[in-house]
Amino acid sequence: MPMTDAPAAANTDWGPFGRPLFDDPGARALSRVGVVDVGSNSVRLVVFDGAARSPAYFYNEKIMCALGAGLSESGRLNPEGRKRALSALRRFQHLARGMGLPPLSAVATAAVRDASDGPEFCEEVLRETGLKIHVIDGREEARLSAQGVLLGWPGAYGLVCDIGGSSMELAEIHHNTVGRRVTSPLGPLKLRDIKGGRRGRKAYIAEVIDQLKEEMGAQRDRLFLVGGSWRAIARIDMHRRGYPLKVLHEYRMSPRDMRETARFIENSDLGKLRNACGISSTRMALVPYAIDVLTRLVKTFKPKDIAVSSYGIREGLLYEQMPQRLRERDPLIEASRFAEMKDARIPGFGKTLYDFVSPLFNGAPHSKRRLVKAACLLHDVSWRAHPDYRAEVCFDNATRANLGGLKHSERVFLGLALLHRYSNKRQGSAFDHLYGLLDEKGQHEAEVLGRAMRFGAMLMVSDKGDIGKLRWQPRKRVLHAALPDAARPLYGEVAENRLKALAKALDAEVVLSFTKPQSPKEEAVQTAEVPADTTTAPATPRG
Repeated sequence: MPMTDAPAAANTDWGPFGRPLFDDPGARALSRVGVVDVGSNSVRLVVFDGAARSPAYFYNEKIMCALGAGLSESGRLNPEGRKRALSALRRFQHLARGMGLPPLSAVATAAVRDASDGPEFCEEVLRETGLKIHVIDGREEARLSAQGVLLGWPGAYGLVCDIGGSSMELAEIHHNTVGRRVTSPLGPLKLRDIKGGRRGRKAYIAEVIDQLKEEMGAQRDRLFLVGGSWRAIARIDMHRRGYPLKVLHEYRMSPRDMRETARFIENSDLGKLRNACGISSTRMALVPYAIDVLTRLVKTFKPKDIAVSSYGIREGLLYEQMPQRLRERDPLIEASRFAEMKDARIPGFGKTLYDFVSPLFNGAPHSKRRLVKAACLLHDVSWRAHPDYRAEVCFDNATRANLGGLKHSERVFLGLALLHRYSNKRQGSAFDHLYGLLDEKGQHEAEVLGRAMRFGAMLMVSDKGDIGKLRWQPRKRVLHAALPDAARPLYGEVAENRLKALAKALDAEVVLSFTKPQSPKEEAVQTAEVPADTTTAPATPRG
């Protein structure tokens, strides 16, 4: 049942997360958008699909061209890189026409804007392919990269650092806005040409970053890293730490982790390290320069922690086109709703299920309730998987899916909840090594949620209607399940066993009742008589 802007929808109670916007006309205009990023190191086409707040990557292709190689010495684009870039753009434009896309949005950054033959290259591309390239300055590049971070982390605050081949940009973000922005020549391709060996290079980096600090001021919140060289360093950090979840987006490092990884890189055979981490030889050649920049950056700005963002300038271009009401939405919830509408057997039941299980999480903060909401929306989207593997498929999808606004521990929470939606036990799966990313309390809460969804799914008939209410008394360890009288035929042996499994996870006694429909007045009276402690649950701390 698709959710639309039909007048009837105005009277629908969408709950604490608001009405979905992916079917709104302003959002549908973004249903498939292609963007091209002509960088100093690579040229990439990304086609975003779906108007959810966290859009899927319909197509993603990168070609390493090294347009900026040798630019410091010659002042011109690398001739071989220029040929490769033109060939790539010709291919991208042909692909876009074949996909029936609207005109591609194409931007070029440091190499093209700094090269004396940059305008000539843009004219050649327009003549040969019909693609108009917009050459942006460093401050605009910083703004777009910061907007890409905001696409993944609404409400994020801190310092965004985007490193390309020929430049590095900084931008501050707070209250969903981009503040001060600066650009610098600290790209690895340019740093290779600095005289004086590594000592001279480090002195130059220190001088430039000290100047950046004067312009940006104190920035001691989170440091968001955008760019391929930063992602390569994050892969190495994962390898050094033996980190189990190989998802770069929202990967966290402490300043101490970064310093230890810098020493690890310095003392390692780069060829062996490249193979162990799955990094291309072209990218690995730039890592020693990038790590010197990051070391100095962290030493100077002293961030509280470091987060890797897979979202950058390309996502910033998409964010630029979003209506403000869509920007303000939670990407996790909007993407989960989109998945439910597209793949669930009964789209719309997720909200009913959320209302049913949410009393088990009364008092929990918004950060936990949004995970509960997402789990309920996603509880049935993997029904096509083979029953023997459905639980593991759910966990794998949740932990590795392209979902914004999720820390790695939250991915594991979501994955475990969905695993327990289909299975009472989690031990012995292929993902045991990932559970440790979530503390024991979180693992238990995920199990409770999964078992509650597993029971609630037994009452799933349509997206409408009352499936009953749960009421949890944690002090008395009593779980009340009040089901509508109409649900009696649905409460069979399997449903009974699932309710018992939920009670076992809560270490609770079950009180089951069947209720006949009440008038609004009777329901209000009954609600007023509920003892105060029946809606009390320990609050879940923000993580």
